Amino acid sequence: MTPFGERVRELRNERGMTQKEMAKKLNVSAAYLSALEHGKRGTPRWILVQQIIACLNIIWDDADELQTLALRSAPRVTIDTADLSPRATELANLLASGIDVLSDEALEDLRIRLDAAIRNSEKVPKYLPRE
Repeated sequence: MTPFGERVRELRNERGMTQKEMAKKLNVSAAYLSALEHGKRGTPRWILVQQIIACLNIIWDDADELQTLALRSAPRVTIDTADLSPRATELANLLASGIDVLSDEALEDLRIRLDAAIRNSEKVPKYLPRE
């Protein structure tokens, strides 16, 4: 499950809406919505995120959070380190080879520390405006 899929499911359940009902309102199949919630589909298109926001009647901070989560929720990530330093290549490979053994607590700690390090750098990626 992706962070986006997890949050959509939480919001949908808070509103007492089934996947089938939400899928019908979004004009997508229930199977597609299920795959999106479970991270079996790639990052949703911007227009679908906007439709989900409208369907769930989400405003302000929740809408911003959902849009940011959509950008951060690609279930298959490729990191091209060809033009980067050897340290960047080592870090990418270490993460790829060990992410499956880390606890949720360790992952959250790494995410917070990496997020802070990136925010303190000169270039901030577009998907970072979160906190």
